[in-house]
Amino acid sequence: MTFAVEDEFAPWRKLREFGTRDYPKVACYETRIADMHLDVLLTGIGGKKAWVEATKIIWNGDVDFCISSGLAGALRPEHRPGETLVARKVRSVDWNRTIHCDSWLVNLASECGAKVVDAFHSEDRVVVDSAEKRALGSEADAVEMESGEVLFEAAAFGARGVAIRGISDTVEEDLPLDFNRVTNASGDVSIPRVMREVFRNPGAIPALIRFGHQSQEAAERLAAFLDEYVQRLSRTAVDARPRGASAT
Repeated sequence: MTFAVEDEFAPWRKLREFGTRDYPKVACYETRIADMHLDVLLTGIGGKKAWVEATKIIWNGDVDFCISSGLAGALRPEHRPGETLVARKVRSVDWNRTIHCDSWLVNLASECGAKVVDAFHSEDRVVVDSAEKRALGSEADAVEMESGEVLFEAAAFGARGVAIRGISDTVEEDLPLDFNRVTNASGDVSIPRVMREVFRNPGAIPALIRFGHQSQEAAERLAAFLDEYVQRLSRTAVDARPRGASAT
């Protein structure tokens, strides 16, 4: 399973014990759920470099499932903050193609309470403006930055993939900051850069606080969903995978 940043993953670490794996250039955690071994990787926002490094190290041919997770922005008004969405497909800007999610994994997510949607739009930059969100809404339900890369690579390695996202902001909202300006080369949010942007635009503080609350709630709801989802996956995937296999 992948997340972009620690803040997306942190609520789940409060619910379940994860060990750390010592890999260079990528943060990786692991746990065992019944007969399934689960690795969690933090790719950084955008995630291409970290994900490539991770696949070099961790992918030995035994990974059966790959779940791209984290937060996303809504592109349509019916999707609200805190909801958990699972997509049938992901439109990737980087690869200029559509990656179809595994239907069995999508159906299992639906049974666990996720809202099934047609598509996620996987961008190569943060979409800040609400007008651009509305325009993208003609083709997709939510926008994020990692699933296109993650699921394309997972499919190349023969793993069954799915994209699951918690909604942090609505289509009507501009993001409070241009997060393209505050992300460093490794894909992490730089606090000094955030502070510099806030200093330049102190009027953004109330919206930034609101966005933080919405993101925290979305991450907490996503964590509760994922904990149930992977438990169900470990119990019901016996017919869909060999015993003792693993998920990322």
